[in-house]
Amino acid sequence: MRLKSLEIKGFKSFADKTLVSFDENITGIVGPNGCGKSNIVDSIRWVIGEQKISHLRSENLESLVFNGSKTRSASGLAEVSLTFENTKNLLPTEFNTVTITRKFYKNGESEYRLNDVSCRLKDIQNLFLDTGVSTDSYAIIELGMVDDLIKDKDNSRRRMLEQAAGISIYKTRKKEAKQKLDATEQDLARIEDLLFEINNQLKTLENQAKKAQKYYEIKKSIGRGVLSWQKRDWRDSISRSNNSTSSTKPKPINELH
Repeated sequence: MRLKSLEIKGFKSFADKTLVSFDENITGIVGPNGCGKSNIVDSIRWVIGEQKISHLRSENLESLVFNGSKTRSASGLAEVSLTFENTKNLLPTEFNTVTITRKFYKNGESEYRLNDVSCRLKDIQNLFLDTGVSTDSYAIIELGMVDDLIKDKDNSRRRMLEQAAGISIYKTRKKEAKQKLDATEQDLARIEDLLFEINNQLKTLENQAKKAQKYYEIKKSIGRGVLSWQKRDWRDSISRSNNSTSSTKPKPINELH
């Protein structure tokens, strides 16, 4: 894998689109103070996913966008693209040329792109795992980082050696696996709480169901009793009606004399 080119537009002091080609004979970028050498390093850090704005020597993301000058208007977009040659397939992709791009608009929107396809920061971080290319790797060493390595501040020396040995990728995967396990344990705890609440509700519903069943049986029994009473009342009414008819029936003529 070889760094092929760097394209900067609207980032810090680079108002115009600037293309820096890293041919095989180029070993470094030199220039007088204030020409933007440090901004080139910042742009590389930024495009590969640097999130700590202090490491970019700025106060906020908006300050990364070219703010204009007496003769130039301010830019509304900071854009940096970094292109690598991947002929040896060190990067886990089928492309021989890989370009990562990061954009930030002054309205607060931002985006990452991989070979001009929208992607997530995590996709870019996964692409460069175990390659030595990251915001805190030995691939980018500033003057302050040299001092940290000498003093071994926050185990910086160990981190650099782990990256060089190629074991940082396994530590990253271990950390991600642990985070997933922790998230799963939290989900299980929530499920247990839900089951406890559901069991309590089931007991309440069971009592309500028993009361409803008892009410239905009583109502059905009362209904049968009312129906039986109505039948008896109907029979009594018919019987009384028949008796009344019999008593008022006219006597035969021969019985009148």
